[in-house]
Amino acid sequence: MTSGPNPTTGGTAGRGSATGVSSDGEDRSLGQIVGDITTDLSTLVRQELDLAKTEIKQEAGRAGKGAGMLAGAGVAGQLFLLFLSLCLVFVLDNWMPIEVAALVVAAVWLIVAAVLAQLSRTELKKSNPALPETQRSLKEDARWARQQKS
Repeated sequence: MTSGPNPTTGGTAGRGSATGVSSDGEDRSLGQIVGDITTDLSTLVRQELDLAKTEIKQEAGRAGKGAGMLAGAGVAGQLFLLFLSLCLVFVLDNWMPIEVAALVVAAVWLIVAAVLAQLSRTELKKSNPALPETQRSLKEDARWARQQKS
């Protein structure tokens, strides 16, 4: 007797079925169902983590490129402001001693720095990296898991 598929019954000849489960998958045991769900959930979690990693890498790359360009612009702007400040000190020197002119320009820059620090602090409090694709996918997964329960 062979142990290959039996074309008349759809089962396997020579093997008994202690759990009453046929090989065509219609009647599955509770253990098989739980095993399948566990496998599906672990695959789902792995896929969600991979999606989150990919999304974070893409966003970090964009942010890094933008930050590098912003740093270059900041250096150029700082040099511009340095020479503009020197020019302003020399212009004010026509009406007051150079020491007082330098203090006036320094006070103006102190005020500008304080305002910018406050504005940047406010903006940083507003920031929230949301990962929208991952959130959407997790919501879909939660709906799928709820459907599997019923």
